[in-house]
Amino acid sequence: MAQKKVAALLVLLVAVVGSTMAATNAAKSGKSRAEKIKLGERLTYVGGCNDCHTPGTFYGNPDAKRRLSGSELGWEGPWGVTYPRNLTPDKETGLGTWTEEDIVRAIRTGQRPDKSPLLPPMPWPMYAHMTDEEAYAVAAYLKSIPPVKHKVPDRQPAHGTATGPRLTFPPPPGWDMQHAAPTKS
Repeated sequence: MAQKKVAALLVLLVAVVGSTMAATNAAKSGKSRAEKIKLGERLTYVGGCNDCHTPGTFYGNPDAKRRLSGSELGWEGPWGVTYPRNLTPDKETGLGTWTEEDIVRAIRTGQRPDKSPLLPPMPWPMYAHMTDEEAYAVAAYLKSIPPVKHKVPDRQPAHGTATGPRLTFPPPPGWDMQHAAPTKS
Protein backbone atom coordinates (compact mmCIF):
# COMPACT_ATOMS: atom_id res chain seq x y z
CA MET A 1 0.00 0.00 0.00
CA ALA A 2 2.82 2.39 0.86
CA GLN A 3 4.44 1.72 -2.52
CA LYS A 4 1.22 2.73 -4.30
CA LYS A 5 1.10 6.00 -2.36
CA VAL A 6 4.74 6.72 -3.16
CA ALA A 7 4.14 5.93 -6.83
CA ALA A 8 1.06 8.18 -6.88
CA LEU A 9 3.02 11.00 -5.25
CA LEU A 10 5.84 10.60 -7.77
CA VAL A 11 3.38 10.77 -10.68
CA LEU A 12 1.83 13.91 -9.18
CA LEU A 13 5.27 15.46 -8.63
CA VAL A 14 6.31 14.77 -12.23
CA ALA A 15 3.07 16.32 -13.51
CA VAL A 16 3.49 19.45 -11.36
CA VAL A 17 7.15 19.88 -12.30
CA GLY A 18 6.38 19.34 -16.01
CA SER A 19 3.57 21.89 -16.08
CA THR A 20 5.67 24.34 -14.07
CA MET A 21 8.56 23.95 -16.54
CA ALA A 22 6.22 24.55 -19.50
CA ALA A 23 4.80 27.67 -17.84
CA THR A 24 8.31 28.86 -16.99
CA ASN A 25 9.47 28.41 -20.59
CA ALA A 26 6.49 30.39 -21.88
CA ALA A 27 7.04 33.13 -19.31
CA LYS A 28 10.78 33.34 -20.08
CA SER A 29 10.16 34.08 -23.74
CA GLY A 30 7.95 37.07 -22.92
CA LYS A 31 5.79 36.18 -25.94
CA SER A 32 2.09 35.50 -25.98
CA ARG A 33 0.96 32.02 -27.03
CA ALA A 34 -0.10 33.42 -30.42
CA GLU A 35 3.34 35.05 -30.95
CA LYS A 36 5.07 31.81 -29.96
CA ILE A 37 2.97 29.81 -32.45
CA LYS A 38 3.64 32.37 -35.20
CA LEU A 39 7.40 32.07 -34.55
CA GLY A 40 7.10 28.27 -34.66
CA GLU A 41 5.28 28.46 -37.99
CA ARG A 42 8.03 30.66 -39.46
CA LEU A 43 10.73 28.32 -38.16
CA THR A 44 9.06 25.28 -39.76
CA TYR A 45 9.22 27.12 -43.09
CA VAL A 46 12.82 28.35 -42.83
CA GLY A 47 13.94 25.06 -41.27
CA GLY A 48 12.62 23.09 -44.25
CA CYS A 49 10.10 21.00 -42.29
CA ASN A 50 7.47 21.51 -44.99
CA ASP A 51 9.81 20.33 -47.73
CA CYS A 52 9.88 16.74 -46.52
CA HIS A 53 6.77 16.46 -44.36
CA THR A 54 4.18 18.03 -46.72
CA PRO A 55 2.91 15.77 -49.54
CA GLY A 56 3.64 17.04 -53.03
CA THR A 57 6.33 19.57 -52.11
CA PHE A 58 9.16 17.85 -53.98
CA TYR A 59 6.91 17.63 -57.04
CA GLY A 60 6.28 21.39 -57.04
CA ASN A 61 2.72 21.14 -55.75
CA PRO A 62 2.57 21.09 -51.93
CA ASP A 63 -0.82 20.03 -50.59
CA ALA A 64 -1.74 22.86 -48.19
CA LYS A 65 -4.70 20.86 -46.82
CA ARG A 66 -2.31 18.12 -45.67
CA ARG A 67 0.53 20.36 -44.55
CA LEU A 68 3.12 18.56 -42.38
CA SER A 69 1.11 15.31 -42.48
CA GLY A 70 3.98 13.18 -43.82
CA SER A 71 4.85 11.83 -47.22
CA GLU A 72 5.00 8.57 -49.15
CA LEU A 73 8.16 9.80 -50.92
CA GLY A 74 10.85 7.74 -49.21
CA TRP A 75 14.51 8.49 -48.62
CA GLU A 76 16.72 5.49 -49.36
CA GLY A 77 20.29 5.16 -48.13
CA PRO A 78 22.54 2.88 -46.11
CA TRP A 79 19.97 3.11 -43.27
CA GLY A 80 17.18 1.62 -45.43
CA VAL A 81 14.15 3.61 -46.59
CA THR A 82 12.57 6.16 -44.28
CA TYR A 83 9.48 8.28 -44.81
CA PRO A 84 8.83 11.76 -43.44
CA ARG A 85 6.48 11.27 -40.50
CA ASN A 86 3.17 12.97 -39.81
CA LEU A 87 3.93 16.03 -37.65
CA THR A 88 0.29 17.06 -37.11
CA PRO A 89 -1.32 16.47 -33.71
CA ASP A 90 -3.35 13.46 -34.89
CA LYS A 91 -3.36 11.02 -31.96
CA GLU A 92 -3.15 7.85 -34.09
CA THR A 93 -0.81 8.77 -36.93
CA GLY A 94 0.93 11.97 -35.82
CA LEU A 95 2.34 13.70 -32.77
CA GLY A 96 -0.97 13.89 -30.89
CA THR A 97 0.28 11.89 -27.91
CA TRP A 98 3.60 13.77 -27.72
CA THR A 99 4.02 16.67 -25.31
CA GLU A 100 5.81 19.87 -26.27
CA GLU A 101 8.71 18.59 -24.16
CA ASP A 102 8.74 15.32 -26.18
CA ILE A 103 8.98 17.33 -29.42
CA VAL A 104 11.77 19.54 -28.08
CA ARG A 105 13.66 16.48 -26.82
CA ALA A 106 13.37 14.84 -30.26
CA ILE A 107 14.61 18.02 -31.94
CA ARG A 108 17.56 18.19 -29.57
CA THR A 109 18.56 14.53 -29.16
CA GLY A 110 17.25 12.73 -32.23
CA GLN A 111 15.16 10.37 -30.08
CA ARG A 112 11.43 9.81 -29.98
CA PRO A 113 9.68 9.48 -26.61
CA ASP A 114 10.12 5.68 -26.86
CA LYS A 115 13.91 6.27 -27.30
CA SER A 116 13.92 5.04 -30.92
CA PRO A 117 16.11 7.20 -33.16
CA LEU A 118 15.04 9.74 -35.74
CA LEU A 119 16.69 8.33 -38.84
CA PRO A 120 18.22 10.12 -41.83
CA PRO A 121 17.64 12.36 -43.52
CA MET A 122 16.04 14.10 -40.50
CA PRO A 123 18.59 16.83 -39.70
CA TRP A 124 17.99 16.92 -35.96
CA PRO A 125 21.69 17.76 -35.23
CA MET A 126 21.09 21.08 -37.02
CA TYR A 127 17.87 21.74 -35.08
CA ALA A 128 19.61 20.85 -31.80
CA HIS A 129 21.17 24.32 -31.99
CA MET A 130 17.81 26.07 -31.65
CA THR A 131 17.37 28.24 -28.59
CA ASP A 132 14.80 27.16 -25.99
CA GLU A 133 12.48 29.87 -27.30
CA GLU A 134 12.78 28.55 -30.87
CA ALA A 135 12.46 24.85 -30.03
CA TYR A 136 9.41 25.41 -27.81
CA ALA A 137 7.88 27.69 -30.47
CA VAL A 138 8.18 24.90 -33.06
CA ALA A 139 6.62 22.45 -30.59
CA ALA A 140 3.77 24.85 -29.79
CA TYR A 141 3.12 25.40 -33.48
CA LEU A 142 3.07 21.66 -34.27
CA LYS A 143 0.59 21.09 -31.42
CA SER A 144 -1.62 23.96 -32.71
CA ILE A 145 -2.17 22.93 -36.33
CA PRO A 146 -5.19 20.89 -37.41
CA PRO A 147 -4.67 17.14 -37.03
CA VAL A 148 -4.55 15.15 -40.26
CA LYS A 149 -5.05 11.39 -40.13
CA HIS A 150 -2.32 10.05 -42.42
CA LYS A 151 -0.20 7.00 -41.72
CA VAL A 152 2.99 7.06 -43.75
CA PRO A 153 4.71 3.82 -44.74
CA ASP A 154 6.84 2.13 -42.10
CA ARG A 155 10.61 2.29 -42.33
CA GLN A 156 12.12 -0.40 -44.54
CA PRO A 157 15.40 -1.81 -43.24
CA ALA A 158 18.59 -1.67 -45.28
CA HIS A 159 18.92 -4.35 -47.94
CA GLY A 160 15.16 -4.89 -47.99
CA THR A 161 12.93 -4.77 -51.04
CA ALA A 162 12.10 -1.10 -51.55
CA THR A 163 8.96 -0.22 -53.47
CA GLY A 164 7.32 3.07 -54.27
CA PRO A 165 8.83 6.47 -55.05
CA ARG A 166 12.00 7.36 -53.20
CA LEU A 167 15.07 9.52 -53.37
CA THR A 168 18.15 7.29 -53.31
CA PHE A 169 21.46 8.20 -51.71
CA PRO A 170 24.50 6.04 -52.48
CA PRO A 171 26.79 4.95 -49.65
CA PRO A 172 29.06 7.81 -48.58
CA PRO A 173 32.53 7.99 -50.12
CA GLY A 174 35.54 6.98 -48.03
CA TRP A 175 36.58 10.60 -47.43
CA ASP A 176 33.23 11.36 -45.77
CA MET A 177 33.32 8.18 -43.69
CA GLN A 178 36.78 8.64 -42.17
CA HIS A 179 35.42 10.17 -38.98
CA ALA A 180 31.69 9.48 -39.24
CA ALA A 181 29.82 7.90 -36.37
CA PRO A 182 28.18 4.54 -37.17
CA THR A 183 24.58 4.76 -38.41
CA LYS A 184 22.03 3.76 -35.77
CA SER A 185 19.23 1.45 -36.85
